[in-house]
Amino acid sequence: MAQSPAWEGSVVVPTDTVGSRIRYWRIRRGGMNQTVLAGLAGLSQPYISQVESGHRSIDRRSTLIAIAAALQVTVADLLDQPGDPTDPALLGAADAVPAIWAALLEISDGDRRVSTMPSEQVTVGLRDSNQRRLAADYPAMARGLPALLGEAAGHGGPILAEAAYQAATCLRHLGHRHLAVDAARIAQAAADDVDHHAWAGAARFAYVQALPVEAAGVASGVAARALGDLQQQAADPRVRQVLGQLHLAAALRAASDGHLADADGHLVEAEREAATLGDPGSGGGFNTMCFGPTNVVLWRMAVAAEAGEYGRVIELSRTVSVDVLPIANRRQAYWMDLGRALAHSGRTDTQALAAFSRADQIAPSLFVLNPLAREAVAAMVRRARRRAVSKELRTLARRLSISTDV
Repeated sequence: MAQSPAWEGSVVVPTDTVGSRIRYWRIRRGGMNQTVLAGLAGLSQPYISQVESGHRSIDRRSTLIAIAAALQVTVADLLDQPGDPTDPALLGAADAVPAIWAALLEISDGDRRVSTMPSEQVTVGLRDSNQRRLAADYPAMARGLPALLGEAAGHGGPILAEAAYQAATCLRHLGHRHLAVDAARIAQAAADDVDHHAWAGAARFAYVQALPVEAAGVASGVAARALGDLQQQAADPRVRQVLGQLHLAAALRAASDGHLADADGHLVEAEREAATLGDPGSGGGFNTMCFGPTNVVLWRMAVAAEAGEYGRVIELSRTVSVDVLPIANRRQAYWMDLGRALAHSGRTDTQALAAFSRADQIAPSLFVLNPLAREAVAAMVRRARRRAVSKELRTLARRLSISTDV
């Protein structure tokens, strides 16, 4: 369902792509021209022109951050939220968010209800919720979280830490980062109350992941402090897995902030931990975080994509089999990064289309909410119009609310 155009004076400015939203906000900024915007963002005027006209897509977080800062808006303002909320893949997600928020507020205020369930029963509920997390079925997960959070709060400790971690993960993927930050803070407080170092580290990982892309520097600082604290508990294999995950999160945040040397340093540390721990097997390790050599390669692909090294992404994709990971969002990330790399590397769109279709099959709700997927597919549609939009591309575009009308 495409967005309506926005009116600026007597000019109609469509706002259904990142490029058109950049143009909209540029006009709103006193008629700022492309040359001024390019100079403020450290980019070239031809590049801005191509992005606004839809001939190029933005695929790097650092570029989005620079343009958003120049326009004095947030990255979220430029990305918007693609997808039709009535899509079956998103059914019920939006309705559940206010109830999750209310549960988080109740816990934060300290007015915790007495749990009506024994800890064993709540643990079963957490296990069921985690299965939805593994399948990346965040809408179904969201519907069960309000009650689960309330019951977990009555027990506190690791039970509450896990419930709040799950809430942070779910909310982040549904686009509610501010609430995900609150949930991660609750998870950390619950873990700290009982000195559970692995859950405290997992909570900080969730916090780093939940922060907006503009806060890459803040995220890097949080990750660095968490890494320092956890090193003292590194004899625990669960803590080492969390340490590795924090290095991976810090690597991507550093790359988004333009610090590629720092990103590589974190990746090297993660590889060192992974080499001694190995892949966690079908259970996925502590908190099903799936830390190990396979996951490190996937994050290396993400960092390479952020650096614009699309050939490197394709090269890395050939060295790993993602089927060993039980968590769908990591398998989907592999196909998303590969699809973006194929779309930008001069390969045929047929290969990129196959990768994006695989990503959609693995995690439909994640795919329709991914603005970078929408931009890449929209660029493929624009290229295809010179010939014809294939049935497969038309189907994928429809999933992302992209018009294929010539």
